[in-house]
Amino acid sequence: MSDHDDAARYAEQAGRLLLRLRAEGMDDGSAPWALGDIGDVLANRLLLELLATEHPDDRVLSEESVDDPRRLDANRVWIIDPLDGTREFTEPGRVDWAVHVALWERDRGLTAGAVALPAQDRVLSTAAPAPPPDLDGRGLRVVVSRSRPPAAARRVAAALDADLVPMGSAGAKAMAVVDGVVDAYVHAGGQYEWDSAAPAAVAVAAGLHTSRVDGSPLLYNCRDPWLPDLVVCRSELADAVLAAIAGP
Repeated sequence: MSDHDDAARYAEQAGRLLLRLRAEGMDDGSAPWALGDIGDVLANRLLLELLATEHPDDRVLSEESVDDPRRLDANRVWIIDPLDGTREFTEPGRVDWAVHVALWERDRGLTAGAVALPAQDRVLSTAAPAPPPDLDGRGLRVVVSRSRPPAAARRVAAALDADLVPMGSAGAKAMAVVDGVVDAYVHAGGQYEWDSAAPAAVAVAAGLHTSRVDGSPLLYNCRDPWLPDLVVCRSELADAVLAAIAGP
């Protein structure tokens, strides 16, 4: 199997585990957030076991693991978010949560990635990228955080005369652009590499534009994994989106 296939398979398996956990729920009276905590731990454990077994010479950067400084000297690093959208995962009926698995390679950047949307029974990956569908005459849409839509996204929506669409996890929002459900995702409220690595890999494979909000490239496997902002949009909208973010 290729790295693309592996990324998709790992994300799918972690997603299935999370679906089983969600279906079982918590029967001990624990707070809802406890289910998310357990999901983070179990999905992370599964992904680490798969990677250790099948890619023992590679390093891993995970939201749910202590950072391994050896990754900075590695040629291959898997960047994973075992459960993106923990809040949505704990809310019955919500489908906007995800599993992220991406591969970074030295001198090449992101080379493979997958975003599983388990509650939608879907995995989008670099193994089988598809171009975004046509607009079909509908108006433009910008996807934003449910709770804290950034001012930059509101400026973009105003400049494009676009509607704002609230949604949960970063992976779900980026994949909405890949699907053509929305046309741009602008985030400026703080993220880490694991929040955007897999979504960015899948988006680029689908022919979309990805960058920082200032138009500079997204860089991964850095000493500090803080990567606070992100733009994913249809390529033909990139100049207008970046100009709107920059302002007058």
